[in-house]
Amino acid sequence: MTALAVRALDKSFGGLRVTSGVDLVVVPGERRLIIGPNGAGKTTLFNLITGELAPDRGSIALFDRDITRVPSRRRFHLGMARTYQIITLFPNDTLLRNVTLSLLGRSRLRWNPLARLTRQQSLLARARETLARVGLEALAERPLRETSYGERRRVEIAMALAQAPRLLLLDEPFAGLSVEERRDVLRLVSGIPREVTIVMIEHDMDVALDFAERITVLHFGEVVVEGTRAEVVAHPRTREIYLGG
Repeated sequence: MTALAVRALDKSFGGLRVTSGVDLVVVPGERRLIIGPNGAGKTTLFNLITGELAPDRGSIALFDRDITRVPSRRRFHLGMARTYQIITLFPNDTLLRNVTLSLLGRSRLRWNPLARLTRQQSLLARARETLARVGLEALAERPLRETSYGERRRVEIAMALAQAPRLLLLDEPFAGLSVEERRDVLRLVSGIPREVTIVMIEHDMDVALDFAERITVLHFGEVVVEGTRAEVVAHPRTREIYLGG
């Protein structure tokens, strides 16, 4: 079984090809890192996997199920969750409400903006448990705007984990964090159980190398190097393209 299988994936915007024949196979429980310079097509690849973009050619399978034409909203019900390079949260709401709203996306309840979430005690309890997983239970009632940037990154990961994903896509989770905050987020991500397969995009290779088991290097939308940490770091194309050597 594969957790994620991307085959010959192409995507162009006008005359600009942003992914070209991308193949990516991730096994269950794996920790995969995707690196590459700006414009390499990393976030576009994530958007294709989640269904926010439709490929021109190629296929995508989630746990051996072809999801190439499955709408984005349904993919998240099939066990996929993601975070974004730019944090997309509700700054005026509390941490607890942010996570509870993410739980509503997986529940059969319909969100009524005029209804009080305080009536949804089971969802609130699950939201508190999820905040506890990321070390933020004590801040549950604090408005998001009053938290640090690192804490907001952890809230975003909590919202993704609240979806009970089998595949978690992390788009630059260390972006903008201090050294201490990076350590906290790395500790959090490293502690996620192996039942969750993780694919991470990251620019900070030094931090991400401590996490990754296999690495894929993208350049101009193509996979140019793939292998273990040692193999990728030692590869001349990695030094040429990514490390400036």
